[in-house]
Amino acid sequence: MSYIRFRDVSKSFGGNTVLKAVSFGIEKGGICGFLGRNGSGKTVVFKLMTGLMIPDSGEITVGGENFNAKRKFPDSLGVMIETPGFIPHYSGLKNLKILNSMSADPVPAEDIASLMERLELDPKNRRPVKTYSLGMRQKLGIIQAVMNKPELLVLDEPMNSLDDRSVGLVRELFKELNGAGTTIVIASHIAEDIESLCTKKFRIDNASVSEVLS
Repeated sequence: MSYIRFRDVSKSFGGNTVLKAVSFGIEKGGICGFLGRNGSGKTVVFKLMTGLMIPDSGEITVGGENFNAKRKFPDSLGVMIETPGFIPHYSGLKNLKILNSMSADPVPAEDIASLMERLELDPKNRRPVKTYSLGMRQKLGIIQAVMNKPELLVLDEPMNSLDDRSVGLVRELFKELNGAGTTIVIASHIAEDIESLCTKKFRIDNASVSEVLS
């Protein structure tokens, strides 16, 4: 049985069909990649998968839970979809501490600081997030998504605005998390991200989702 299952899922906006009777499954414990041009529906798939959006028809299950009847979120979820949002006049560490305090499974502050250092953000730096570069904000968003050690990690274009060194650091972090049992679903327009990380790949095109066979 698939950990994540879409069965005949459709979603439209104002007469524009983004997904039409889409069916696919993702197994627990792997890294699954989604390929597709901008506007193809990757973000919609991720919002449906995480309970941020409800399908017009069809069935979505995550860990056996049905996501159709009402908006429901996976029990242990880390997510980064679209631009990460933070309190602009607080530091990166303070933002992460606030988000951590809202988690059902908070982690020690030193674990958050360690993740920041791993991605080359200084937890002692009190500069406000509003002064961060796009790459720094992106790394902060990745840390926010992973810091509570979720069972499911859903990331839409996580490498956006990152330099080559940071991309390498993030890839290694994802591999380590996956090795510890986290199921990762990722979308990227960078083919190397998908090829280097993913054990299963899907392509979204013309409102359909198809598996990419190696």
